[in-house]
Amino acid sequence: MAERLSIVKQPPTQVLDWWATSGGGAQSLRAACPRARIRAVEPAGLLPEALPSWWERLRRPSRSAWTEDAVPAAQAHLVWANMMLHWAIDPMRVMQQWHQALAVEGFVMFSCFGPDTLRELRTVFAEQGYGPIGVDFVDMHDLGDMLVRTGFADPVMDMETLTLTWDDSTRMLSELRELGHNLHPQRFAGLRTPRWRDRWFELLARRPDGRWGLSFEIVYGHAYKPVPRVRVTEQAHVSLDDMRTMVRRARSPVRE
Repeated sequence: MAERLSIVKQPPTQVLDWWATSGGGAQSLRAACPRARIRAVEPAGLLPEALPSWWERLRRPSRSAWTEDAVPAAQAHLVWANMMLHWAIDPMRVMQQWHQALAVEGFVMFSCFGPDTLRELRTVFAEQGYGPIGVDFVDMHDLGDMLVRTGFADPVMDMETLTLTWDDSTRMLSELRELGHNLHPQRFAGLRTPRWRDRWFELLARRPDGRWGLSFEIVYGHAYKPVPRVRVTEQAHVSLDDMRTMVRRARSPVRE
């Protein structure tokens, strides 16, 4: 994502790192925007005052973070959301928050898991009737449609597939657990046994080099917030912020 910041013609000076703690991209973002003021935005449950001391030391969330519902409107030039959207219960609601936080012509850049993530594991679970391995991730084309419906313009979506490999099945399982828990409502309700765990290790086909491999579809997207327009109807409703923006644009000298 940091490499993709080169498409932004005007370097952003006000940046929001959305779900910064779980995104883990603060260092790359700082290197890409060295002169920007970067502010973390977190879910309320991840702010330091809401965390036990041991978890706070482990995750180290920013003490200057805002909660999602406390972000000032129409001030940010860039919303950076690295690998968080797939955990959102309502992706469009998150996009609306991005749109509200951005100034006119501000950018949002994000990445998330796509539906082809862990396809090898999904295949094994489906064939064996083990139930879903987790929630279904949203297709990139649907995410692009959500951006447009939210009010963003010129969304650009693309994806790549990365394959991670392990020579130790226990380590593979440990890293999968670090990615998150199975929150699917139809997930297996009880506890699994060590025998069951060893069985799906056997069923998960190994690569020719003898290692276990899992695919991760990474979806990338960016879009910008356009100048607000009023739809011509018998009754039109315009927010005060949008009205101020349209007035300022009307008063600005026309550039040749």
